[in-house]
Amino acid sequence: MNKQGLYDPGYEHDACGVGFVVEISGKESHQTVVDGITILKNLEHRGAVGSDVNSGDGAGILVQIPHEFFLKELEFKLPVSGSYGVGMFFLPIDENKRNTVISIIKDVVGSEDSEIIGTRDVPFVSDSLGTKALSSMPFVFQTFITSNYLSGDDLERKLYIIRRSIEKRAAASGFSIDDFYISSLSCRTIVYKGMFVAPQLEEFFSDLKNKNFKSALALVHQRYSTNTFPSWSLAQPFRYIAHNGEINTLRGNINKMKAREVTLSSPLFGDDLEKILSVINPNQSDSAIFDSNFELLVQAGRSPEHSMMMMVPEPFGEKYHISEDRRTFYEYHASILEPWDGPAALAFTDGIKIGASLDRNGLRPARYTVTRSGRVILASETGVLPIPVEDVLRQGRLGPGKMILIDTEIGRVMYDHEIKSRVSRQQPYRRWLDENKIELKGLFRVPDPVPEVQADIIKLQKVFGYTFEELDKVLIPMAVGGSEPISSMGNDAALAVLSDKPQLLYNYFRQVFAQVTNPPIDPYREKLVMSLMSFIGREQNLLDEGPLHCNQLKLDHPVLSNDDMKILKRSNIEGQTAGVIDILFTLDYESGGIEKALEIICLRSAEMIAAGKSFLILSDKKTDSEYLPIPALLAVSAVNQYLVKKGLRQKAGLIVESGEVRDVMQLATIIGFGASAVNPYLAFEIIKDLISQR
Repeated sequence: MNKQGLYDPGYEHDACGVGFVVEISGKESHQTVVDGITILKNLEHRGAVGSDVNSGDGAGILVQIPHEFFLKELEFKLPVSGSYGVGMFFLPIDENKRNTVISIIKDVVGSEDSEIIGTRDVPFVSDSLGTKALSSMPFVFQTFITSNYLSGDDLERKLYIIRRSIEKRAAASGFSIDDFYISSLSCRTIVYKGMFVAPQLEEFFSDLKNKNFKSALALVHQRYSTNTFPSWSLAQPFRYIAHNGEINTLRGNINKMKAREVTLSSPLFGDDLEKILSVINPNQSDSAIFDSNFELLVQAGRSPEHSMMMMVPEPFGEKYHISEDRRTFYEYHASILEPWDGPAALAFTDGIKIGASLDRNGLRPARYTVTRSGRVILASETGVLPIPVEDVLRQGRLGPGKMILIDTEIGRVMYDHEIKSRVSRQQPYRRWLDENKIELKGLFRVPDPVPEVQADIIKLQKVFGYTFEELDKVLIPMAVGGSEPISSMGNDAALAVLSDKPQLLYNYFRQVFAQVTNPPIDPYREKLVMSLMSFIGREQNLLDEGPLHCNQLKLDHPVLSNDDMKILKRSNIEGQTAGVIDILFTLDYESGGIEKALEIICLRSAEMIAAGKSFLILSDKKTDSEYLPIPALLAVSAVNQYLVKKGLRQKAGLIVESGEVRDVMQLATIIGFGASAVNPYLAFEIIKDLISQR
């Protein structure tokens, strides 16, 4: 769905029902498919419907490719299982548009030294669908592809390249994901989904009722889209995951992934990597974007469980009781990839392994049963399949940050401790971290008695727009209590854009709240879970691992003290030096004002990165009667966007040294627009000055 009116696809979130059933031994059967659909039907109440009750928000099932079924259904000959891929395509209903897309598919497959060995119009029965679902229903089409005798991971990766190339070519030809969408293209899995209420899935797709349609696993999802429009393409499961919840860090995740794409490389992709970029389509839902990023990590060589641990880490603070190997694994990967935080319950599969994980807050349910007969059932709630009591071997639920994994290739169920112990020891992460990370501590040390600000503090307060109310109601309470001052919920102040008085740039922004986070986050009781720790500096290739990946500055929080800044500016550690850029301008007409000053600042930032600086300090400390400060938010935003466009953003951390920042909202805003850390030097000096006056 394209942006229109008050609707923005960036607000797509899900709160849904998710589940799977799997034969531990990997034995394929039609009963597994039937049981998957039964789970889906029993999760119907977790989905939503439109104004006509027969148009659902979406339902679907992901299974292994039913080779036996296709052998009997197709009129052309198939090679052995695992040596061909099956694409599930949603094509335009309009014949001319459909032929255009099919032509694109054929061209791309041929250009990738691959061959379409046959196609199939997927049979369907649309009688039960509502008006909304019918009006947007696509033409469902299957394509069978071989590629130069490839199989297994090599074929899966080739099909990934083909799919992304097709998607990019179609988008360039003006097709949106509502016009043309590839549900799956894999040699292991296939996805049947649509804008259904759960019971409609098997009624629409008659394939699912065929006794020869077999699989060892079935991953299902019933969608409840939150404040959004349902669509065929956004129904789940996606190609790897099914998600219940939402990704509340999504905007930051998208921006950071976009910025680091220029640094990506992988021997598994070689020159083909360019064909799959950009991985993220911001017009999709949070779940679809998560799936795309997860897919990239898996296709680049990491296991599904490793990729999930990277993207959705468990709590690993110093006070959290986990092994040192696991703690250092998460800390190491924090220097590579920022967490994609929920609340989220995520089921995932690559067609061989299937598992589930909760985010570190654990605010979504996931309950499982392991049977004596060799099956595992997991769902958003218990009771989704009738299981005799005598067949129950083990029951449980996933806790915050916990994981379960079933490997059908070796026929084993693995629980959280075993999974994470194995993954966290596959590389010497602890040694890499000990030898390469750089720590900067100083906020809780006795401050240097020498004042940071030599100028008149009162004058600087006027320059940066401080008010008596801010000193009395914001700064002093934070200094005394060490926390944000308590205030009434809501803000009845006039919108900055309508005010006839001077306003700070921060006042033009409002906090974006989670739509369905319930219960709300409690920082006092959840301090074991929540963390402000981050790594900043020169980042390495996301698709690789090595000791230099964590050769960055570790910060326990994004606020740097004045003493911290002194240490940072004096740093002479190889590869970890800082450069200072003044964010100032003059009122001289010939100088070009703020606009020209920003151009110079951006150019200077690129020059410093080229000179090897890993930290860029944007500073307004030299403010005086001639040089005035550029709003720090404007400066950091300009530099951040400039470096992203130049492919340099991941080469250095951006640190803002500003007298303007003094409250939590301003701090959050400036970090949201690109800063890695902030030093509110004037706020600290004001507090010291107030103490000296007592």
